[in-house]
Amino acid sequence: MNKTANAAPLAGRKEWIALCILCLPLMVVSMDVSVLFFAAPAIATDLLPTATEQLWIFDIYGFILAGLLLTMGAVGDRIGRRRLLMIGSVGFALSSLFAAYAHSAGTLILARGILGVAGSTLMPSTIALVRTMFQNPAQRTKALSIWSAVMASGVTVGPIIGGLLLDHFSWGSVFLINIPAMALLLVIAPFLLPESRSAERSPVDVYSSILALAAILPVTYGVKTLAEHGWALTPATLLAAGLLIGIVFVRRQLTIQNPLLDIRALLERRTGGSILVNFIATFALMASALMNTQFLQSVLGYSPFVASLWSVLPSIAVGAAAPLAAKLSQTQGRPRIMAGGFLLAAIGFGILTQVRLEGFSPLVGILVGAGLVAAGIVSVMTLVTDYVVGVAPADRAGAVGGLIETSSELGGAFGIALLGCVLAAVYRHAVSPHLPSTLAPETALSAGQTIAGASAAASHLPAEAASQVMDASREAFMTAMHVTCLVSAVILLLATAVTLVLLRDKKAVVDVAA
Repeated sequence: MNKTANAAPLAGRKEWIALCILCLPLMVVSMDVSVLFFAAPAIATDLLPTATEQLWIFDIYGFILAGLLLTMGAVGDRIGRRRLLMIGSVGFALSSLFAAYAHSAGTLILARGILGVAGSTLMPSTIALVRTMFQNPAQRTKALSIWSAVMASGVTVGPIIGGLLLDHFSWGSVFLINIPAMALLLVIAPFLLPESRSAERSPVDVYSSILALAAILPVTYGVKTLAEHGWALTPATLLAAGLLIGIVFVRRQLTIQNPLLDIRALLERRTGGSILVNFIATFALMASALMNTQFLQSVLGYSPFVASLWSVLPSIAVGAAAPLAAKLSQTQGRPRIMAGGFLLAAIGFGILTQVRLEGFSPLVGILVGAGLVAAGIVSVMTLVTDYVVGVAPADRAGAVGGLIETSSELGGAFGIALLGCVLAAVYRHAVSPHLPSTLAPETALSAGQTIAGASAAASHLPAEAASQVMDASREAFMTAMHVTCLVSAVILLLATAVTLVLLRDKKAVVDVAA
């Protein structure tokens, strides 16, 4: 048993109440990634955006958020994490008001971009404040398990809250809901949240911040666009440009005195390995969400709102898994439990490969498999965050929080892109031989690309042809889902081994067990 760990002060009731307050901005920021799903038709009717404008209305928030997390984490270390959190909360509330009453598509895109800037101040600040408030390792692990569960559930809850609001109010209500949460945070934070900042007040390297944004934005945009629309010169060029700028960013971090990102620390086996593990975890989680959403809506035929309600059920497993993983890590060590989380998620993907339309309830199979995937992945993400935040110097807690969140954003983007490409490629290969030969070329092309395209094409066909198209598309999607889940399971089994090798450390196990 480690005496140092035991000597760390225990957090009291005030700190746990403060954690609940910190969950407010975390829930709101994660919800805002998905809250617009149901509002899209109303926005399209009211603002008449072009296809490109509609894409940017949805994506600009996540792009800006990913590009500024590193910078805002470092800013919080310099000026104070509570101060940055409160500044960001004011910005988030005002930009939410701006978005709610946007009178054009361009205005809404601008408002969503400002929301992304404000959101990037909130996530690393919350991680850094948890690091400050909970000095005892066991309590910090528990606190961060709650943090991870709230962040994961926000993306799931967003569409449901959006759907409920849109049943009674205009589309602007999905933004106005942010304001009470931010107002409550601003009132309570000065009394409950401690201020903390780095003792070293060196300025943030502006050039590095620009390079980070210039690298992450085109990489995220390129990956997502190529995944959604296939090969195109513009996104491929932007992706390549982002990677080149990323190389310039890395070279600068290795040469300046006060880098925005400590590259040398990432080269350390356990720290860099933890960031890689977090990347793989979000990679798999977003791919699972992509498949499950399409299955519930396009294969089982549920409306978006009903599908979102069913998708909440796996979050129950998340709520139980994160605290359990935190508790088990105190006796078994983080690497073993993280490896177990990957193994559990791989089993979940294995169950998804066995879901059949004609077999035992496919809904039950998809919910059980998705629940195991979510429980395993969130267990990994909880312990990765706890480990990296715990070993990082307190002076760099904000920057480390930004790094963790950046790896999550990029992992999610690559998961949707790469595994989405597998899903689409297998679907196209499986559906083409079974489509009716009498279809018009443009109808066959639409039905042969995605199951959503098949559904749209079938709506304009006679009943018999429509039935044939939908039967073929559902069977093809099931084949594609099975192959994608199998690939995901193999990746997670490899991740299990990588976790045990890269993060193995006997001393760390003893420290945690204390």
